[in-house]
Amino acid sequence: MSTAPAVDATRSRVVVVGAGHAAATLVGLLRQAGHTGEIVLLGDELDHPYQRPPLSKKFADGELEQWLRPPEFYQEQLVTIGLGEQVTSIDPAARLVGTSSGAEHAYDVLVLATGARPRPLPVPGADLSGIAGLRTLGDARVLRKWLAEGRRLVIVGGGYIGLEVAAVVRSRGVEAIVLEREERVLARVASAELSAIMTERHTASGTSIRTGVQVVGFEGEGGVRRAVLADGTGIDCDAVLVGVGAVPNDELAAAAGLERGLGGGVVVDELARTSDPAILAIGDVTCRPVPGFDGTRRLESIPSATEQARQAVAAILRTPPPEPETPWFWSDQFDLKLKIAGVVRPGPQVTLRGDPSSGRFALFHHHDGVPVAVESSNASPEFMAGKKWIASGTRVDQGRLMDPTVALRDAVI
Repeated sequence: MSTAPAVDATRSRVVVVGAGHAAATLVGLLRQAGHTGEIVLLGDELDHPYQRPPLSKKFADGELEQWLRPPEFYQEQLVTIGLGEQVTSIDPAARLVGTSSGAEHAYDVLVLATGARPRPLPVPGADLSGIAGLRTLGDARVLRKWLAEGRRLVIVGGGYIGLEVAAVVRSRGVEAIVLEREERVLARVASAELSAIMTERHTASGTSIRTGVQVVGFEGEGGVRRAVLADGTGIDCDAVLVGVGAVPNDELAAAAGLERGLGGGVVVDELARTSDPAILAIGDVTCRPVPGFDGTRRLESIPSATEQARQAVAAILRTPPPEPETPWFWSDQFDLKLKIAGVVRPGPQVTLRGDPSSGRFALFHHHDGVPVAVESSNASPEFMAGKKWIASGTRVDQGRLMDPTVALRDAVI
């Protein structure tokens, strides 16, 4: 990968494109680390950088506008922030970015933190009113309005976002129907064991889950009234949330000639550096190295965005890089606080500790006793131990591990 440009690191002019979690974290860490140069933060939304997890987990009530930093922080830290400013071009040779307002911003270092957007479902009727994705505050406000109106909601996609929304909807007594193309929910991101546990929990709470079905269209007069399946049957509804994955916003990177992964995303190294010596990339837009894996892959999570912000600060200021972290993320569904560390993949053996019916359990994935992933619910000690064991390659006695009366430390071989 590239190396940092030859400028005074602490006084370099940094332009950040995107105003999400990765970008706001980067700006704060840069100032904290002693950067005194100009920082320009450009975001295409009108809101200041905000927390995205509550949009799917807690959209029913409370304040949706949970700022990552108080709005006055940017002025206090001498950060020029342009909200509602769409970056339309990058000129790598001149080190300039152009915006929809006609402004140009010169940079010593450019950081792309453009995130991702909901993957569209290109079927007939997808443009009917009452159909939405979930990524922004505006999307969450729409979803809150639907919930208040008691609309019967079809959720296309049984991933974490879809199940989080279903849990909130059912907690308010509103009908939720999850339609998943794969043969189980969470098929691309969780083990079959966790999928089964979560399916049972959702079904017990009244969520209707249909797997192995494909939505081929929507119908309705004046708004969506039916989701049409490949077998010709229809599912009546008053609103539809489409949650079938995310597409990295890497068009600017492509136009600038940056290397991208086969499945999309800007390819970066362990210091968030792209193939251009003056451009870094962080957050959901990236295709990044992951400890324990060859090559690069996309990780869409707040911890990954935060880690890459730290990496970018080290690259900009030319300070020692942070230690690589075991990837992890979380999901809140009903009273279950799910925490997952490592990358779940087919092949490893699985050891269950705890009782899923109690809501407190952990699934340890391991090769010959060495954990490679852990999926936990309401089990912080197990999650923390598993995350530590994954990072260190610690071997664990599975017989002792599955016995909740045995202390975690005593399961280590």
